[in-house]
Amino acid sequence: MHPLATLESPLPATLPAGRATALFLYGTCAATGELALLVDGTRHPAAVTRMPRPDLAGRAPFRSGFWATVPVPERAEGDVLELSAAVRAAGRSEELVPLGRIAIVAAPGRAEAAGGQIAVCMATFEPDPVLFDVQIASLRGQTDPDWVCLISDDGSGPEHLERIERAIAGDPRFTLVRGERLGFYRNFERAIRLAPPSAGLIALCDQDDRWAPDKLATLRAALGGAGLVYSDQRLVDADGRVLRASMWVGRRNNHTDLVSLLVANSMTGAAMLMRRTIAELALPFPDTPGIQFHDHWLGLVALAAGDVAYVERPLYDYVQHAGAVFGEVSAQQPAGVRGRLRGGRGAYFLGYTSRVVQAEALLARCADRLTPAKRRALRRFVRAERSPAAFGWLALRPLRALAGRDETLGSEAELARGIAWRWAVAGLARGAARIGRQAGDASFPPPLAFEQRRLRRWRGRR
Repeated sequence: MHPLATLESPLPATLPAGRATALFLYGTCAATGELALLVDGTRHPAAVTRMPRPDLAGRAPFRSGFWATVPVPERAEGDVLELSAAVRAAGRSEELVPLGRIAIVAAPGRAEAAGGQIAVCMATFEPDPVLFDVQIASLRGQTDPDWVCLISDDGSGPEHLERIERAIAGDPRFTLVRGERLGFYRNFERAIRLAPPSAGLIALCDQDDRWAPDKLATLRAALGGAGLVYSDQRLVDADGRVLRASMWVGRRNNHTDLVSLLVANSMTGAAMLMRRTIAELALPFPDTPGIQFHDHWLGLVALAAGDVAYVERPLYDYVQHAGAVFGEVSAQQPAGVRGRLRGGRGAYFLGYTSRVVQAEALLARCADRLTPAKRRALRRFVRAERSPAAFGWLALRPLRALAGRDETLGSEAELARGIAWRWAVAGLARGAARIGRQAGDASFPPPLAFEQRRLRRWRGRR
């Protein structure tokens, strides 16, 4: 820990060679002068400096908070990425403060000669045995015969592992790989990495759904020239009773507008079939603030890199039950602690900033594939916290619903609220400092401090 600047956000232990990305850097700086962040000597201005950190009372100056999202260009294997802060204290020369180092390691090999086989990548963690058996049976019942299933288990206990092994016993198309606990975001990333070289197509699979027999065949036929295709889905309960015959009741589906997809995801992982090139382009998944969603990132990469196709027919049953990762999404959630935690701070860090990291990663990762219009849209979104014109564009996007464009359900308003919080806290801190007081709080919020409430209400409709 350096007395002038300290990084609090975790850094990845390694990054793969030849893959550009973006990093979110959050920490404290004791100096009251200028601050820039350096990635291998390339300077990037901190997005925000001198923000109030009352949580560090006695350990750092009150107005010491800073953060920024910085692009990381692709590097060669064996390199070491150096991160540092250029700090200029009042009346002193600039000082370089090391913040961290990241080793650049060999990237997983790309399947240049991949064939037409589908790798069904399933992520499991202590699955319900009855629902898991149903999911496996629906896989075995696929009319498309050219598939294998890679199961990445996320640290299930011995009893659950035994049940998984029993369910797939005797079928060489299934491979079970036991891994350490990573969480569903990284577990799906690990599952994708397990795809064999013979698989030119990747499908994602949950542990507790039911697939229609022609799901893989229909998605394969509908892919065409797109990089990814996804289908509609039915919402059902654990007993198979239909709660909603189509996902898209009360909200417009979207697979063409990149900013709308960035704001509010519309592509569910288990509904997807993608080309292996899209999955490889998405690896490694970026580290974003808050809860991370693999399907959101994969959908963004596919649309940034090209076109996405859609099958307007439910091809699987999305089973709603209390044991799912996020519980039963068809049920309304009580306000409770979540209701008390909602606010501008969570909307900024976990809503807007997490999407800035995704946007910057797309700009870096898909630089040679983005159309000029998509590139401009991503850059405008990133500028929204420092440009009044870009902020106005984002804040007014919900008005598109008047013309039937309600695919985000006005979620831009929640992100704009977060940006307004950031501006307000910065102004409050400056004003309080002038009269010798302390005000505001820019400490990092807890993970559940932000939720897209309009999307939650929509998903709860019957």
